[in-house]
Amino acid sequence: MKHKYKHGYFTLILAMLFWPLSQSNAAEHIIDMTAEKIDGGLLAYKMQSHTAGGVDITTRYSSVATIPGPTIVLAEGDTVTLTIRNGINVTDQQVSVHVHGVHYTILSDGTLKVINKIEDEGAYPSGFYTYLWTIAPGTAGTWPYHDHNFETHNGSEVKGLFGAVIVNPASGSVTASDGRNIASVPVSSIKKDYVLYLGDDAFWGMAIDGTSKQQTALGVNPLLTANRNDNVRFHLIAMGTYLNQFKLNGYQWVDPGTANMINTKAIGPLEKHVFTINASHSAAYMNTNFSRKLMGMTGNFNVTH
Repeated sequence: MKHKYKHGYFTLILAMLFWPLSQSNAAEHIIDMTAEKIDGGLLAYKMQSHTAGGVDITTRYSSVATIPGPTIVLAEGDTVTLTIRNGINVTDQQVSVHVHGVHYTILSDGTLKVINKIEDEGAYPSGFYTYLWTIAPGTAGTWPYHDHNFETHNGSEVKGLFGAVIVNPASGSVTASDGRNIASVPVSSIKKDYVLYLGDDAFWGMAIDGTSKQQTALGVNPLLTANRNDNVRFHLIAMGTYLNQFKLNGYQWVDPGTANMINTKAIGPLEKHVFTINASHSAAYMNTNFSRKLMGMTGNFNVTH
């Protein structure tokens, strides 16, 4: 059995010392996840435990491994200690967690030595590996995480080992649109977060309830729901190999980082796009890329009174 634990606390302490005072409410997250084999020869992540600021929030997650994997919700200023355990049990095969967007040292890259030039950074069967992340100012957004070690140096995200990290801004507010007007709204006003992964032939969905924070894996091309006038946030992450063209019929939203209103968005592999709308009417969402549309990459967003 091979166990790995990398400290690097000096890096974390320095980062925390130089964060502005506005980060004083930052939370320390202690996360323990496993990677497991599920039906159909697929692989999936499962949340074993998660404490945030000393509070156990594990019940927010599914009690079984899911595709997509758990969505980890953080805020600028937080720190994360994440341990991955290998429950797949294929001899000499590591599993890892490689994250985008947040800050970490090379020892928390979650890749093989052939890539990072330092060492293999994953968990062997029945073993574990621990990563340290700093959620520094400027990292707000939604970012993918995925395996980078199982079977090849590209990993096994194609078998289901992927998930997302949502980093909420330290300000506690996001930009939203009702189709005509642009406004800043509190993150706490968001009634639903929908994380949609764009594969090569289908959307995969994860829903987060804004009140209970409960997460639900929705499966393929899922039905999304909201009440009229709810603030709903969409998190789009392209996990496939094709260029995508996302559209939500009849809606306009703010292109992040601008004051421009758009009604469609091109998203390339491992790119992401996040927007918040005020739900006004039911609509279809779809990938209008010609070949993806022919393959049926579409679903419904139902808005009720």
